Amino acid sequence: ADDLPWPSGADDPAARILAATDPANPYGAALPWPVPAEGDGGTGEAPGHRPGRRAGALVVLVDGLCVLYVERGGRTVLVLDARAGAVPLAAAALADAVRAGKVGPLTVSTISGVPVHTAAEAAAFEEAGFGMTPKGLRMRR
Repeated sequence: ADDLPWPSGADDPAARILAATDPANPYGAALPWPVPAEGDGGTGEAPGHRPGRRAGALVVLVDGLCVLYVERGGRTVLVLDARAGAVPLAAAALADAVRAGKVGPLTVSTISGVPVHTAAEAAAFEEAGFGMTPKGLRMRR
C-alpha cells in the first residue's frame, strides 16, 4: 500500500478536513469506510475503534481518499490509508486547521489502537507541529 499513486495523479494532492457527518464526506454514505491500516493485529480494525458518521468526529481526506479519522474529542486517530506521504499530508492539514482555529485543540493519545508514544505514525504528527507530551501528541492554536 505504500507505493500506490494518488487517484488524481497529482504530485502534491490537496488535503481537506470535514466533519464525519458532513454531506460532502462520501465515506459511510456513498462509499464504505476504509479498513484501518495499522495497529489492528491482523483483524482489519483497531480494537474498539471504527470509523463512523458520528457527531464531533472528523475525517481528513487527501486527494479524495479518507486518510485519517479523528474521533470526537481528538484522543483517538485511525489511519485509514497509509500510502507513502498520506499520513504526513493529513497530519499537516490537521495541524494547520488547529492553528487557524478551524479545529479545537487536540491531544491524540492513540493512533489506530497503538499508544502515540510507540505508534510509527507519531513522527508525522510531530513533523507537522504536534508536541509530544506525557498525555499524547498535543496541538494548540
